[in-house]
Amino acid sequence: MNWDQIEGKWKEIKGNAKAKWGELTDDELDEIDGNREALEGKIQAKYGKSKEEAKREVDEWLNS
Repeated sequence: MNWDQIEGKWKEIKGNAKAKWGELTDDELDEIDGNREALEGKIQAKYGKSKEEAKREVDEWLNS
C-alpha cells in the first residue's frame, strides 16, 4: 500500500496505527489525518526516536 492510499483511508487505517504506536491518542491520530510527516513527528515526540528511526518504523508499518 502506498501513502496516497493510506491518506485516503486514514479513518479505517488509524486503528492499525494505534495498535502499532499505542501511546498515540485518538485525538493525535485524528490530528495526523493521514499526514506521514505528522505521524513521524508524533512518533519522535512520544517515543523519543530520531527522525530516521521514526521514518524507518513508518516504512516498516507501511510494508506490513
